[in-house]
Amino acid sequence: MVPLSHYLMVSAILFGLGVIGVLTRRNAIVILMSIELMLNAANVVFIAVSRTAAYNMEGHVFAFMVMTVAAAEAAVGLAIVVAIFRNRLTVNVDEINLMKW
Repeated sequence: MVPLSHYLMVSAILFGLGVIGVLTRRNAIVILMSIELMLNAANVVFIAVSRTAAYNMEGHVFAFMVMTVAAAEAAVGLAIVVAIFRNRLTVNVDEINLMKW
């Protein structure tokens, strides 16, 4: 059986990559994908802790709830990006200023 510390290290690496992606990239779609990566890192922690805590199912429920929120976030975020692209012809977050039309 793999120890909990390995799962936590993998999750920390995934979360760190997601944070780096959000902070350094300027493409809105890549930023959304980085947010999804951070949510998946949280899911790894939920499942790993749930598995090591005498097979408690609460972590699985939390992970399922995070997946539903992530799916809704992806759908709404992508719809917003498509709407902005239709108006501005760019998805670069530095060039988008919705206060000026």
